[in-house]
Amino acid sequence: MNKAQLVEAIADKLGGRQQAADAVDAVLDAMVRAVVAGDRVSVTGFGSFEKVDRPARYARNPQTGERVRVKKTSVPRFRAGQGFKDLVAGTKKLPKGGEVSVKKAPKGSLSGGASATVKKAAAKKATTAKKAAAKTAVAKKTAAKKTTATAKKTTATAKKTTATAKKTTATAKKTAPTAKKTTATAKKTAPAAKKATAKTTAPAKKTTARKTTAKKTTARKK
Repeated sequence: MNKAQLVEAIADKLGGRQQAADAVDAVLDAMVRAVVAGDRVSVTGFGSFEKVDRPARYARNPQTGERVRVKKTSVPRFRAGQGFKDLVAGTKKLPKGGEVSVKKAPKGSLSGGASATVKKAAAKKATTAKKAAAKTAVAKKTAAKKTTATAKKTTATAKKTTATAKKTTATAKKTAPTAKKTTATAKKTAPAAKKATAKTTAPAKKTTARKTTAKKTTARKK
């Protein structure tokens, strides 16, 4: 069956040949574009199409037997679904009465199993991502709380230091007038001390002079 025959086979179901041709073209175009982009096209009960990369390798020319190098390339690959395989193998009969043969995939089919695996993997990734995001949020909140507490303690310490400095300044101001008074009193006392010393020294000098004169007089009499 070629493309034209495929269109004729589904024309009655789609309401005409043009509608069938457009439907076939749209389906094939979507599948080709998806595979070229690297996506996997999976049709439940039918099979899957995917892009496969082949590395560079050596091969044999079938006509000459010459060993040639084949460049790295990518090729499309089709894997039939379990439902399709069962129909081809004859273990499952085709439905009658115009019912679609690939409407539902049997349990354990490749495409169905692959889809379930992909969904489970996606669910696990989403759950892991949510847990990681939750842990990160909790860690950020804890760090923020610790930083705030440290800042509050630092502010309190700074306030205490400022209060102590103010008290010291006030005490210094109170002590300053007393020191000035003490200095003034000392200055007043100094002249009086000098006068007292001068008075005490003067009589002593006079007494010494009198004794000296008396001695001289005694010596002359002799």
